[in-house]
Amino acid sequence: MSRVGKQPVPLASGVEVTLGEGNDITVKGPKGELQRTFPDIIRFAIEDDQIVVTRPSDASTHRALHGLSRSLLNNMVVGVTDGFTKTLEVQGVGYRAQLEGNSLRLAVGFSHPVIVEPPEGVTFAVEGPRINVSGIDKEQVGQVAADIRKIRPPEPYKGKGIRYLGERVRRKAGKAGKVGV
Repeated sequence: MSRVGKQPVPLASGVEVTLGEGNDITVKGPKGELQRTFPDIIRFAIEDDQIVVTRPSDASTHRALHGLSRSLLNNMVVGVTDGFTKTLEVQGVGYRAQLEGNSLRLAVGFSHPVIVEPPEGVTFAVEGPRINVSGIDKEQVGQVAADIRKIRPPEPYKGKGIRYLGERVRRKAGKAGKVGV
């Protein structure tokens, strides 16, 4: 049995889960509402303030979908109660980020500033060289953070660019002729 899939998903107080037709699941909480359609093979049952996820057999596709469905449902429950945040760092001389209304303005070495508009449900916060991407949908928060990082990924010679907080960038030596200078 899947180690992830066999664990029940705990429901915090204030979270309301609706099991709909065709494995449509809606999760409502203090921060918002998320809806997702799961594969028909997987079954969900609400028992004692927790959701139990089951699969019909030990076929490899059923095992894979079992753990995946449980993780996605758990991320929905955590998202509507606590939310998710990804933090990015801007490093480089003259590189900076600032908020203009809801959108993010990045000056990262191009001839023009790059404006990033947040999608529905995602907010930006800037604290010095750090950018916080927050929202209730873990998948969407991660994708927006990856798209921002893709604008100017960290380069290996000086380390300039946009990186995740705590990300280690492998550095290269540079030209061999500049050793004695």
